[in-house]
Amino acid sequence: MKYPIVLLIILLAISCRQKPKTAPKESVQETATVVDSVTVDIVKDEEPTLKTFEGLADTTFVRLADFSEDFAYDMRYATENNFLKAKVYDCAECYTRVKTAKALIEANKDFLKEGVKIKFFDCYRPNSVQYKMWEIVPNPQYVANPDKGSIHNKGGAVDITLVDMEGNELDMGTDFDYFGKRAYHDNMDLPQEILDNRKLLKETMEAHGFWSIRTEWWHYNLSAASNDRVANFKWECND
Repeated sequence: MKYPIVLLIILLAISCRQKPKTAPKESVQETATVVDSVTVDIVKDEEPTLKTFEGLADTTFVRLADFSEDFAYDMRYATENNFLKAKVYDCAECYTRVKTAKALIEANKDFLKEGVKIKFFDCYRPNSVQYKMWEIVPNPQYVANPDKGSIHNKGGAVDITLVDMEGNELDMGTDFDYFGKRAYHDNMDLPQEILDNRKLLKETMEAHGFWSIRTEWWHYNLSAASNDRVANFKWECND
């Protein structure tokens, strides 16, 4: 009888040795952590894709931020921080015609070489908003008569300044929409730094098809847009 008992003990010992070892819980958790990390990295690396002008007519209205990330914005008429002391835009957006957007992007490339970029105060302005502005300030010295319209209403004018790469505005001598001789282009009685900043803005914009008006250092019209029709296109608010 003792031999069968010995054989049974030997078989049980062999069976225990052949059982597969299970991986420790720590290894499974490490693998899960790696997988989670990869998933997070993939999401983090995704970037929004900018639109292109391919297939768009030059007169099409576009949202400038969809075509470049290299601009700054302070859309004053979507706030009460303007000479009207009233909010006349439902939300802050910068729209222009395609040809204006193209010229602005090219001009901004030159500014970026100088370590600065364009900041917008106003872009396309619906003609209905022009009427609102006229009701508040019916003075053609400051507001274009809406019956005739302005190049802002045509999507070919912008009100701008320059900022450095940290977002600090260059000193232009006055704030936007300052109505006085200190804002005139031909006022040379200003510190040299201000004159140099205005010169950089003016000469670069003019090199890309824009022209200025004597009394406002911030205002630029695209020559190619002067014959476009006054528009009343209204953008949607996403907020």
